[in-house]
Amino acid sequence: MGGQLGNIAFVIWRESVEALLVIGILNAWLTRQQVDAARGRLYLWAGVGAGLLISVAFGLALVLFGEALPDDAQTGYQTAAVLIAAALIVQMVFWMRRHGRTLKRDIESSLQSAADRSNWWGVFALALIAVAREGSETVVFLYGTLAAARSGAIAAPAAVALGGFLLAIGTYYLLQLGSRIMSWKLFFRITEIMLLFLAASLLVTGVDNLIGLGVLPRLSGRLWDSSAILPDYGPVGGLIGSLTGYRARPDLMQVLAYLAYWGVIYWALFWSRPQAKIA
Repeated sequence: MGGQLGNIAFVIWRESVEALLVIGILNAWLTRQQVDAARGRLYLWAGVGAGLLISVAFGLALVLFGEALPDDAQTGYQTAAVLIAAALIVQMVFWMRRHGRTLKRDIESSLQSAADRSNWWGVFALALIAVAREGSETVVFLYGTLAAARSGAIAAPAAVALGGFLLAIGTYYLLQLGSRIMSWKLFFRITEIMLLFLAASLLVTGVDNLIGLGVLPRLSGRLWDSSAILPDYGPVGGLIGSLTGYRARPDLMQVLAYLAYWGVIYWALFWSRPQAKIA
């Protein structure tokens, strides 16, 4: 569970920084406006609050629906949540890679259009969508992580999530002050790599569950056994396993799934873009 708590803190931290970046762009644009900035800021924070409420409601619906299922269906539901969380992490990494460079310009362009129409509901909608999107992604990830840990404990993950959020506020403030030490681009590049490893870890957990459910075959016995050197149930091995998907005694299906995942990621990062330009 220790490694899973680290994952929770990391994702809350990273997603909160992303949401704060969008809110910061909105707030900075409103600050530069000479007319109705105070009114626009009311719509901004109302949108932030509405986005948070939607995220909380989505999280409650996710948990309550899972608890309402019969015991034999809950494993399948949690496995689906784990795999969806993995896919969502990969999707948000590539979304930021596509839109990160133009994010500020796109947001300010939308804000200007809303201001030209004297429609502050556009500010409300932008803030709501930004917060609800990041919050919903985080909720799915948290549910998938807790399902992977097979833990119903709430207090420790909640405390860690709060710590991750407070750390995000401090990180955002430092990035604003010290862009010469670490740029936003470098921050997102480093955290993207960590997120991709987290997605790989969730994928392996999902494959483990599917094998346990009889949906996937193992294809082999244990390919190797490194548990004498680094057991994946120990403090260090467990942490590495939850961060990267490491298994001390993997079978062929786990290895194939892991290699296929990184093959697809490599292709998407380094091969798909030149082909897209040619097309």
